[in-house]
Amino acid sequence: MTLLRSILLLALAAGAMPAVAQDGAGSKQYRRCMDKAVSNPAIMECIAVQYDTEDKRLNVAYRALMARQQGERKKQLQEAQRLWLKYVEANCMFYHDPDGGTAAVLLAEECSMSARAARATELEELAGGR
Repeated sequence: MTLLRSILLLALAAGAMPAVAQDGAGSKQYRRCMDKAVSNPAIMECIAVQYDTEDKRLNVAYRALMARQQGERKKQLQEAQRLWLKYVEANCMFYHDPDGGTAAVLLAEECSMSARAARATELEELAGGR
């Protein structure tokens, strides 16, 4: 279990997978949770809690930016967000290598959570909120 946690942390440090945005909501809590995690279920719980936080943050940022758009710009943002969601789903599912075991599942979940953190930051910046 400790080996898997070490692999995940090394992958994050090496840039092999996206990391939680440094300024993202809850990133310190996430890192503390991961530091304490000693089993796969504990690691998955850390990721799940942070995923929920980042998903909520993403939705708030998206709604705020949408509220500032009109006409064609609103349509462009909607389409960009739809395409982004498709990309993230496809990209993060690639991390879920059928031969990769539990580590692959954790990497796929980390990918999805980290992508949401990065997109939330991007949308917040576009909306002028950061």
